[in-house]
Amino acid sequence: MAIYSVAQITKYLKNLLASDSIVSDLWVRGEISNLTKSGAGHFYFTLKDLDSQIRCVMFRPAFGSDHLHNGSAVSLHGNISIYEVRGDVQLYVDMVQPEGVGDLYLEFERLKLTLEQDGLFLESNKKNLPQFPKRIGVVTSPSGSVWHDIQNIIRRRYPIVELCIAPTTVQGDKAAPEIVEAIRSFNSESVVDLLIIARGGGSIEELWPFNEEMVARAIHSSSIPIISAIGHETDYTISDMVADYRAPTPSAAAEIAVPDINDLRDDITFSIQRLTVEFSNKFIQYRHALTNMESSLSTNRPTTSMRKQKIDELLARNISSLKSYTLITAEKLRSMESILLSLRPNAVLSRGYAIVENQSKAQIVRSVDNVNIGDTIDITVSDGSFSAKTL
Repeated sequence: MAIYSVAQITKYLKNLLASDSIVSDLWVRGEISNLTKSGAGHFYFTLKDLDSQIRCVMFRPAFGSDHLHNGSAVSLHGNISIYEVRGDVQLYVDMVQPEGVGDLYLEFERLKLTLEQDGLFLESNKKNLPQFPKRIGVVTSPSGSVWHDIQNIIRRRYPIVELCIAPTTVQGDKAAPEIVEAIRSFNSESVVDLLIIARGGGSIEELWPFNEEMVARAIHSSSIPIISAIGHETDYTISDMVADYRAPTPSAAAEIAVPDINDLRDDITFSIQRLTVEFSNKFIQYRHALTNMESSLSTNRPTTSMRKQKIDELLARNISSLKSYTLITAEKLRSMESILLSLRPNAVLSRGYAIVENQSKAQIVRSVDNVNIGDTIDITVSDGSFSAKTL
């Protein structure tokens, strides 16, 4: 018959409790009594109900310690283990919430604390957004107003960017796995340089997929910068905290994602004017310097007439070169502006082209493979749009 020491038994029980899926991660509700605080700032107390009680320890720092008061009804999160020195079974608490708080809120706070401890919210982990994105991926529902608002704003501000949608549901049990798959798909294909994850406003239950741990970790693992735009400005989700940039609304995300082409045009015009003035001032400065040098050296030279003439010729040649360079640069910039304007959707449509969208698939028709017989298609031309069926 084997005989064990007390230390071996307490060690065995501690390992047994640590491997149990229930007591290693659980919420317990009850009433606080016998509350004490150590000099190091740790809390020791008893959690009880009508039938039983359990010793509790809450080490500093921990979330919600301000809710600890004798007689308070609370919900505690933590794990049950054994204090081997005395063989006491204790609840080691890492979060406290006052009783009456909803289950979803408790789960939100629990996950937020876990992800914060894992470093998912660190500013040092956040990636910079590209200044001039070429292709933007959008993870959202294709049937909602969010997708249309993002398209309209980006086409108005920066029509040369290409948008790619990954159609997903944005609420319900299927939403979180679909969002995760969309993020991973964009990353594996490397076809975009910026992602927007978006949906409109809703209740905490409707927004819950964006508080799922699998979505948070997929966002954190993305090598592509991500803008999170979930709900209204007052809504805040775990996805917003993990993403590289949080936009208050989907429309704001579209504004943040791209520059305004009109601002770029103004910047180009201002740069041309500033360069022209700077070059002119430099030449005047150099001419004055040469004149002063010539004056100071005049006593040591028999004549300066030829050098004066040569200086004037050099200055005239340089000024002429500067004017030519400025004219050529201005012409290039005007050409770039013309190209940008010609790429606007309305400019293309005015030349007889049309945008064809498969209504049932909510996608642009780029090939005959994108439509089937009997599909309804929306056709947009320069002065309006109409629908048709394929034969």
